[in-house]
Amino acid sequence: MPRAMLYAMAKKTAHDDLLAPVTLAVGQEELLLDRAVQEVVAAARAADADTDVRDLTSDQLQPGTLAELTSPSLFAERKVVVVRNAQDLSADTVKDVKAYLGAPAEEITLVLLHAGAAKGKALLDAARKAGAREVACPKMTKPADRLAFVRQEFRATGRSATPEACQALVDAIGSDLRELASAVSQLVADVEGTIDEAVVGRYYTGRAEASSFTVADRAVEGRAAEALEALRWSLATGVAPVMITSALAQGVRAIGKLSSARGGRPADLARELGMPPWKIDRVRQQMRGWTPDGVADALRAVAEADAGVKGGGDDPAYALEKAVVAIARAARSRGRG
Repeated sequence: MPRAMLYAMAKKTAHDDLLAPVTLAVGQEELLLDRAVQEVVAAARAADADTDVRDLTSDQLQPGTLAELTSPSLFAERKVVVVRNAQDLSADTVKDVKAYLGAPAEEITLVLLHAGAAKGKALLDAARKAGAREVACPKMTKPADRLAFVRQEFRATGRSATPEACQALVDAIGSDLRELASAVSQLVADVEGTIDEAVVGRYYTGRAEASSFTVADRAVEGRAAEALEALRWSLATGVAPVMITSALAQGVRAIGKLSSARGGRPADLARELGMPPWKIDRVRQQMRGWTPDGVADALRAVAEADAGVKGGGDDPAYALEKAVVAIARAARSRGRG
């Protein structure tokens, strides 16, 4: 899915009346499905605080149940009927839903949650043909989509976060959207002003692998001061020095591999070099300023740090600081005479 079409609560169609007779939420991303339901319920309760909400699984919606739930009330109350896993409805119940789609009841909003696969496709097609408001809730399998999600989460709160902070959060948290959304909420609640990478590091650097790679990323980008700050914080929070030397080695080797590879599409280079495509894009950005001599110097610095960390020196922290400075200097070698 194009990133421009991502929205924090999922992508909407042009028909976006939250109180439309039928909302169809399609996909398998649980957070987005839940938000699609929450949006409709919130809009209904804003229109009528006494709105009755019925949230049903597919096995709870038996033949005749929908007619019962949507029959006229003496009190003309507003109602939201949510049907989860609609692709699993029985054939007889699907007939009921299709019949309802042709003549939906007033003051009632039906929300169908459908996985979007081939199973139950007839119901999916019928809802679309009936003009249902549709919300796409796909699994976000690509790092770029999760990054766009985090950026939108911050925008939705009216808060500013740097691109580096958003990337650091995705790197630290991983692929779970609920955890990412929760992390954004925590940062917004606890931190004033613009949220930057250092702030994210303070909160989530306990994830040792993420903090190690933050040190390496800043070093190979030539940002010595930021790399040293990240290094000191990592060591202070108990990250093993050997993890940091490993991350530094991987960062420099990635620069060397990509700089010696022939040009090509990220997918082709990913197969050739054994890196995921998203990492190819990142390393391409990081390798500006590097030369073959710079890579050689940086690898020597990593080797010296590795020896120092593993017992060849008295002060592992100093060995790592020395390596970080040498790598950052090597990253800017193209501009030196």
